[in-house]
Amino acid sequence: MENWNTLTPEEEYVIAQKGTERAFTGEYWNFKGDGIFVCRRCNTPLYDTGDKFDSGCGWPSFDDELPGAITRHVDSSFGMRRVEICCANCGGHLGHVFEGERMTAKNTRHCVNSLSIRFMKRPE
Repeated sequence: MENWNTLTPEEEYVIAQKGTERAFTGEYWNFKGDGIFVCRRCNTPLYDTGDKFDSGCGWPSFDDELPGAITRHVDSSFGMRRVEICCANCGGHLGHVFEGERMTAKNTRHCVNSLSIRFMKRPE
């Protein structure tokens, strides 16, 4: 915890309190770039931009994570049964993962809050 980044109140709400930003408002929902996304709280690499795709949902979507970067937990909040995804290093809430939607060949969509991640340009 001592090496974690200082978060804004909005980031704290999403990452620590399992909140959700409004669709189509985050800085990365329509972002294109070459690099990786890291956890905003602890800087752990989570996603490669090669796995990012436009799902039309209004949040950044990925069809895969970096090996060992994500943990999954059953989320029964709001009367739904979903799979929450968290940073494997710090436990910070990222969003939810959905399977079986047939949006990509991997048939998986990680629906991630922009406030949970930060883009890092790939070194040249």
